[in-house]
Amino acid sequence: METSLILFPQLNMCEPKEKTFFKLIHGAAKDDSSREAKLRAKEKRNRLSLLLQKQEFHEEPQARRSGHLARETRVCPEEATRWGESFDKLLSHKDGLETFTRFLKTEFSEENIEFWMACEDFKKSKDPQQMIFKAKAIYEKFIQNDAPQEVNLDFHTKELIAKSITKPTLHSFDAAQSRVYRLMEQDSYTRFLKSDIYSDLIAGRPQRPSNLRRRSRSFTYNEFQDVKSDVAIWL
Repeated sequence: METSLILFPQLNMCEPKEKTFFKLIHGAAKDDSSREAKLRAKEKRNRLSLLLQKQEFHEEPQARRSGHLARETRVCPEEATRWGESFDKLLSHKDGLETFTRFLKTEFSEENIEFWMACEDFKKSKDPQQMIFKAKAIYEKFIQNDAPQEVNLDFHTKELIAKSITKPTLHSFDAAQSRVYRLMEQDSYTRFLKSDIYSDLIAGRPQRPSNLRRRSRSFTYNEFQDVKSDVAIWL
C-alpha cells in the first residue's frame, strides 16, 4: 500500500494515510473535548463565586443592621426614664452620655459634649507634661478663635485660659466647662427629652434613623466635619 510522509511531529513519520488522518482527527477531537470540559468547569466556578459574593453582600448588611439594632436598644426603659430626672444623671451614665452625644450630632452641635468630656479627662491628668499637652490640645481645638470645634465662650473666659495655657492647673477649664454645661442643660437637654430618640428609649421601641437638623448657632461659631466622640484623643 502506498505510504506517505506526514509533517506532524506527534505522529509516526511513515504510516498509511487513513491511519494518519484518523489519529489526527481523533486527537483534535479529544483536545476540543478537553478544552470544553475545562471551560465548563471554569464557568461553574465563576457562577459559584458570584453566588457566594451575592450571598455575602446580602447577609453582611443584615448582620450589621442586627448588631446596630442590638447596640441601639440595649438601654432598658427604666434606666432611660431616670435620665429625665436631671441632666447630671444623663451624663453620669455611660449609655446616657452616648445617647445624648448621638442626639447632639443630629443638631450638629456635638462639639459641646466633646469639650465637656475633654475637660473631664483633663482633670484626671497627673503628669505635668501630659497636662500641658492636653491643655494645648483643648485650647487649639475648642477655645481659640476659629478653632475647628469652637464652643461659645465669652472673651474674658477665653483670655484667662489663653494666659494660663503654658502653666495650666487642673482647674484651668472649670469656668469654660461650667458655661458649656449650663448651655447644654438649658437648651439641648430640654430638646433631647422631647426627641424621638429619647421617646423611643423610654417606650422600649427600636431606634429609628435620625434626621439631621440645621446646625445650632447657640453653641458654636464655625462649621466643622468628621467629628469623633472619643475622649482617648487627648491621651
